[in-house]
Amino acid sequence: MLEVGLKHTCEVLVTEDRTAAVVGSGSLPVFATPMLLALAEKCCCECLAAHLEEGTTTVGTAANINHTAATPVGMTVSCTCELTAIDGRRLEFALTMCDAAGAVGNGTHERFIVAADRFMAKVSRKLEA
Repeated sequence: MLEVGLKHTCEVLVTEDRTAAVVGSGSLPVFATPMLLALAEKCCCECLAAHLEEGTTTVGTAANINHTAATPVGMTVSCTCELTAIDGRRLEFALTMCDAAGAVGNGTHERFIVAADRFMAKVSRKLEA
């Protein structure tokens, strides 16, 4: 059952393929902001996985991420999410991200609960147009 206050933490090792220079979001070999967002979304998905009804999933619909400090290759970045609001199918999370040296980011993320089959059927119709 989904409840406000549900928390989860996950982490990722910063490797060369996750740097701004490689993903195209900058020119330096530091953890890329798009990878920080991907970590946040993954964390929220994992947080919800055991609490959703069969046949449902969530999709990300909004994110507000502040990337406040750089992390070099070789360090690990962790993200902790907390479910802060449930409004029908809309779920809102607070995010905090850090590495061994301290805080590297924060923000919010919104996801919606959807029926996976119906959602994919609707997406597939775009190819038929």
